[in-house]
Amino acid sequence: MSQKKANKHDSTVQDNINSEEQVAQQQDVKEAAEETNQDAQEMTQEQMLAAELEKSQEKIKDLENQMLYKAAEFDNYRKRTIKERADLIKNACADVVTSLLPIVDDFERAIDAEKKNSSDNKSLVEGMELVYKNLMHALTERGLKVIDTKDQDFNTDMHEAIAMVPAPAPELKGKILDCTRKGYMLNDKILRFAQVVVAQ
Repeated sequence: MSQKKANKHDSTVQDNINSEEQVAQQQDVKEAAEETNQDAQEMTQEQMLAAELEKSQEKIKDLENQMLYKAAEFDNYRKRTIKERADLIKNACADVVTSLLPIVDDFERAIDAEKKNSSDNKSLVEGMELVYKNLMHALTERGLKVIDTKDQDFNTDMHEAIAMVPAPAPELKGKILDCTRKGYMLNDKILRFAQVVVAQ
């Protein structure tokens, strides 16, 4: 009986050992499966983080491009407004100067008429010439220039042809023969075209 008991006990011990080994093996398998699963999750997380990083980098690139575009656009706007302001300041007196041009024409005609008149009005002519010179000096300081017409080729950007006459010589074709009304520019902007007679 004690032999049977000892065998039974050995058998139970052996079963317990086998059972513990199986539990240990199962636990090892389970741990290995968890590690594999964890590695797979880590890979998935890495892939997700890599995708997010790529999206973020693309967004940063887009924002940088937008910033550069806006900066260039603002710089162009700034330059344009500076130029417009400078032009406005430069040509602010254009309306006033334009309204004075008929008075300048009248002065010139009055001086020419008095010079042709043989009366003794030298002091009057001198006074008129002095006022005319002072007026022209003040206008010239503001940027007014007379458009040159003497021996010039006809230019539609600066001249207005009021008559076309046959050319007295072949080399005068297309040249200005006479100016009936002076033209003026203010800071390279045409205020009034010169009225001219052109040889054809």
